[in-house]
Amino acid sequence: MLVIVAPGQGAQSPGFLSPWLELDGVADRLRRWSDVAGLDLVHAGTEASAEEIKDTAVAQPLLVAAGLMTARALFPDETVARRVVGAVAGHSVGEITAAAGAGVLNAHDALTFVRERGQAMAQAAAVTETGMIAVLGGDAEAVAAKLAEHGLTPANNNGGGQIVAAGTLAQLEALKEDPPAGSKLVALKVAGAFHTEHMAPGVERLAKVAPTLTVADPQVRYVSNKDGEVVTSGAEVLSRLVSQVSNPVRWDLCMETLGRLGATAVIELSPAGTLTGLLKRNLKGVATLAVKTPADLDKARALVEEHGGQEQENQA
Repeated sequence: MLVIVAPGQGAQSPGFLSPWLELDGVADRLRRWSDVAGLDLVHAGTEASAEEIKDTAVAQPLLVAAGLMTARALFPDETVARRVVGAVAGHSVGEITAAAGAGVLNAHDALTFVRERGQAMAQAAAVTETGMIAVLGGDAEAVAAKLAEHGLTPANNNGGGQIVAAGTLAQLEALKEDPPAGSKLVALKVAGAFHTEHMAPGVERLAKVAPTLTVADPQVRYVSNKDGEVVTSGAEVLSRLVSQVSNPVRWDLCMETLGRLGATAVIELSPAGTLTGLLKRNLKGVATLAVKTPADLDKARALVEEHGGQEQENQA
């Protein structure tokens, strides 16, 4: 069974879209989408600095546009995509890309939603100086206790002993001075404590945007960050996208569900690499491919040919 996944914020890097502009129609499509996204996507993906694309209001539309663009390059015909793909999932903002891939949102509404999401979360992050740090390794219970001791939230559980802690910069500094035993800390390229109570204002703003969007039920299995479950209602997918900004991301549970569904191959949309790394460690024996540039498309098509359209026996 073939799975398509989309990465979250922090996966972007300066110039990552440059090679994609060599494909016919990509630059024109990105320029059209720029009007909806509220920023120059071509500039952001080719010439903007690391600091510019770290800005939440820039990074999030850029990531979704990149994912949608990659999916279009791989599957020019959406009806074919929905026939051969067995499930989709996204990490954090990548869930919007996944929702579009499943047919819940069209590209215009996905970009409208992510524009509002990025702006809302940037505004919420500006209220208090906050951030996120990945805690790698260490005993799970000891890590949880140490985060609680410093008032931090386990905002992402990425499986394989990777927990992302989120909170104020003061709380994160305290964690650096007093880390969980046997762990390694890695600061993330994000501008706020996402998926925590600090993002509550963003939920309010997105709740007002949601009724303006056209929503359909998923045409492909959609695996949710909330609990790793397959969601079959488009209205429920959208509701979860709204509340997700202040709730933890359970990517560990998403991977468990993909394994239970019978995933045999996973393709990660650009800017790829983060999720395939996690999947390799947590779903042994499953083929993975990070589509970073157009040079990876032939390999991706080969995986689609080999694994696409396979029916799995187990249901979520």
